[in-house]
Amino acid sequence: MLVKKIKEIYIGSNNKGKLREIRDLLPKRIKITTPKFYNIKSPKETSKSFKGNSLIKAKYYSKISRKICLADDSGLEIDLLNNSPGIYSSRWAGKNNNFNIAIKKIYKKINKKKKNWINTKFKVKARFRCALTLYGPNFKTVTVEGKIEGRISKRKIGSNGFGYDPIFIPNGKRLTFGQMKPSVKHKIDHRIKAFKKIRKFF
Repeated sequence: MLVKKIKEIYIGSNNKGKLREIRDLLPKRIKITTPKFYNIKSPKETSKSFKGNSLIKAKYYSKISRKICLADDSGLEIDLLNNSPGIYSSRWAGKNNNFNIAIKKIYKKINKKKKNWINTKFKVKARFRCALTLYGPNFKTVTVEGKIEGRISKRKIGSNGFGYDPIFIPNGKRLTFGQMKPSVKHKIDHRIKAFKKIRKFF
């Protein structure tokens, strides 16, 4: 069965970092529009899962734009913190999307659970998850997920990427996502793992 290729996509996100990374994943021939083009605010994310929230966003933006929408919901899970911040990863950064605040909060909570962990060999296990949903007119809804396992770095390092990238070290690597070149990160991260599952539509 032949898969009908998408020629135009609406990226359902107001997050500049996500928009940049999703743009980089899509073929150059794809026509792209974003919420900024329509001056649309983000919807309320009321689901308890990444997949559920990505579907909420995809439906919301698709109905407004009347286009096929690709929406992302992603976040950081830390084992020691019972998988927090999880689906609340963006909300920990506050209304101004200040991830310095969120990162300080993470270190504070880790220190409460495991004092002096920075001076030991103890590894704070964590993972990034990403759910991607395709939704739109005359299109069968598709939702997929990707993840990458790793650990929290002893300190914030690197200025590349966005969000929690400067404190996440993927398994088998020594550098945080914040230290990696985007071209290196994009070959291994949670977003590309999810995108590979829907790439056939593009």
